[in-house]
Amino acid sequence: MSLKLGVPSKGRLMEKTFKWFEKRGVTLSRSASDREYAGRVDGVDGVDLVLLSAGEIPRELAAGRIHLGVTGTDLVHEKLPRWEQQVEQVEPMGFGQADLILAVPQSWVDVDTVDDLDAVASAFRARHGHRLRIATKYHRLVREFLTDGGVADYQLVDSQGATEGTVKNETAEMVADITSTGETLRANHLKILSDGPVLKSQATLWRSRSVVMTDKEKAALKQMLALLRGES
Repeated sequence: MSLKLGVPSKGRLMEKTFKWFEKRGVTLSRSASDREYAGRVDGVDGVDLVLLSAGEIPRELAAGRIHLGVTGTDLVHEKLPRWEQQVEQVEPMGFGQADLILAVPQSWVDVDTVDDLDAVASAFRARHGHRLRIATKYHRLVREFLTDGGVADYQLVDSQGATEGTVKNETAEMVADITSTGETLRANHLKILSDGPVLKSQATLWRSRSVVMTDKEKAALKQMLALLRGES
């Protein structure tokens, strides 16, 4: 069996991942067909490349189906309960930086912090007869953050698309989303709560704690990590 390295299958995240490895002496290349989600690894013996969506990689690491994987901090923390028991952070990669934030309409002039939000959420429920809706795809992280902040009167509305547009479309009163510049939020007349972010994220190389490795796989992992860390 070979050591399996899972990386994002498309877009800038894949391109930057390939460049990051190449700078450290490991060349990743995908198969000639874009439909084939596999590739090769040159520079380390006994490693296979597996191309996956960034959202699949935490699950595959936790299940032990891949040994190493590149994905965002946000996805690991959101998708894996007690993630520290399932994966180990090997190396932050220095790209893909973004913050998971809470944002409210700019017209909410009295809301700047989570404490302010708690008061507004209670008043909103009393006035409208239903809880304040927060559009997000990060249910676990947002719920934990708001629980720690003492906010109770809200409901999470699942959003897998253009989260920032949900307030304008009146399907939510505020949003919790990942952002790198905040430009899209401002364009949709939203402002970020000042006592965040919920989480700072970046592309990171992770190792599975679940997989049982052969001696050959252990040797490949040792060689790979030595190269990536610049060790002779």
